[in-house]
Amino acid sequence: MTKGAAKMNGKEKYRRGKRRRSSQKKEDAPKEKTVKDLLPSSPSKNPKWRKKCKYAPGPNRPSLLEKLRLRLSGGHFRMLNEKLYTCSGNEAFHFFKKEPELFDVYHAGYQEQMSRWPEQPINIIIKWLKSRSSSLVVADFGCGNASLARTIENKVFSIDLVSTDPSVIACDMSNTPLESKSVDVAVFCLSLMGINYHSYLKEANRVLKPCGWLLIAEVRSRFDPNNGGADPDKFSEAVKQLGFTLSSKDVTNKMFVLFYFKKREGAASMHKAIDWPELKPCLYKRR
Repeated sequence: MTKGAAKMNGKEKYRRGKRRRSSQKKEDAPKEKTVKDLLPSSPSKNPKWRKKCKYAPGPNRPSLLEKLRLRLSGGHFRMLNEKLYTCSGNEAFHFFKKEPELFDVYHAGYQEQMSRWPEQPINIIIKWLKSRSSSLVVADFGCGNASLARTIENKVFSIDLVSTDPSVIACDMSNTPLESKSVDVAVFCLSLMGINYHSYLKEANRVLKPCGWLLIAEVRSRFDPNNGGADPDKFSEAVKQLGFTLSSKDVTNKMFVLFYFKKREGAASMHKAIDWPELKPCLYKRR
């Protein structure tokens, strides 16, 4: 081998070694992560990502279609709820008479709202009724799914705008088919809706026997004068002028108030005008 060839081989070996060392350094150096590297390759292959990400699909999370359905249903409920609070009982009755299926939509939304309450006013009323004689005849104004009638042994006239059960009387609550002085207890559980709510109370007065009970449960905000609600004392005074005495008032619950009125014995029908306070609508905001 000539001297020149040996020199070339030495240079070639040096260059090859340098390339190998440079290549090794690149392999050993940490790679810079890209956005793609930071994202999981697949939700199904990464259970931790599924657990942390609120948008990850899963059996306990509603699908997009289900979310849209719930949102649409909630929108219908808010619309119907506002309708009931801002029209008369007669208008509401004929509205649902034309489209009774909307009543089911309303009550589905109502039940969903009630499920958030820590205590249900109807359960307190049921407890009150069970502590008294089962011979008392009850009229449930705005009965909904008639849960009161199914829970107690008393005879109950279940009244609402639409009959969801053969036992429910569908009518305008200001004009029921009940006979005068035929009822011992009249119940309004979150049902004083409508601009003519006082007409419902006048009807309850008509069907109640002397010394009969009038039980009213309403959303607390409707009787909060500091936030646009009615003065509860003025409301009580108006009911008294109708022919009742206020036996007691329960304001211990943060969601609702309960009034216990008793019809005066021998109370004559009131012909003079009563100054009924306006009860503000209980409207639900979009969440």
